Amino acid sequence: MNQKPSNAFVAASWATLLIGITAYLIGLWNADMMLNEKGYYFAILMFGLFSAISLQKSVRDQLEGIPVTNIYYGLSWFSTLLAIVLLTVGLWNADLLLSEKGFYGMSFLLSLFAAIAVQKNTRDSLARQMPEKQEVEQYY
Repeated sequence: MNQKPSNAFVAASWATLLIGITAYLIGLWNADMMLNEKGYYFAILMFGLFSAISLQKSVRDQLEGIPVTNIYYGLSWFSTLLAIVLLTVGLWNADLLLSEKGFYGMSFLLSLFAAIAVQKNTRDSLARQMPEKQEVEQYY
């Protein structure tokens, strides 16, 4: 089931993650909003990235037969969806142009997807380097 990801896919995943995060942060830096609003959007990005990686790991663990508690699995889904909802509500109520709202939404989703791809590539690469599944599990 674990195939080594190609170097092109690994590079594309990392580039996409960096581009998404950088675009989002440049947009925040240049935005005409109060510092507390910028902090809100930054915190949502960090929360979203962490929760998306956690979700990818818990889903993958379940597929591979590694025990995952139902509460952690549920919290992973909940926190990922919550990050998306919080961004949506924040943008819905923000005094921004529609194009700016779309920019933040797309760069946020791009970053989440790329974080999942980077986590998958990291896990697949590590699994291929170590022959024993037990050795792989201790690094997660």
